[in-house]
Amino acid sequence: MFNPSKLFKVKNAWDTFSSNHPKFAMFLNALHQNGLEEGTIIEVNVTTASGKTLSSNLKLTKSDMDLFKELSELSKN
Repeated sequence: MFNPSKLFKVKNAWDTFSSNHPKFAMFLNALHQNGLEEGTIIEVNVTTASGKTLSSNLKLTKSDMDLFKELSELSKN
């Protein structure tokens, strides 16, 4: 069951996150506009406060692109 109040809560949290990290939000928007297609490789590196680095990557599949499309359409409503 779809819970509209949860969506509203997530939207508010996203707005706060975007305000706190505007460059990251712009980066995600640029990816959405220009860079995401099947076969694209996404690599993520995270450095913890203690200095430990964690890395991972993935190659986008058709099902990943379908998920992103659904999420994009959900955010438009």
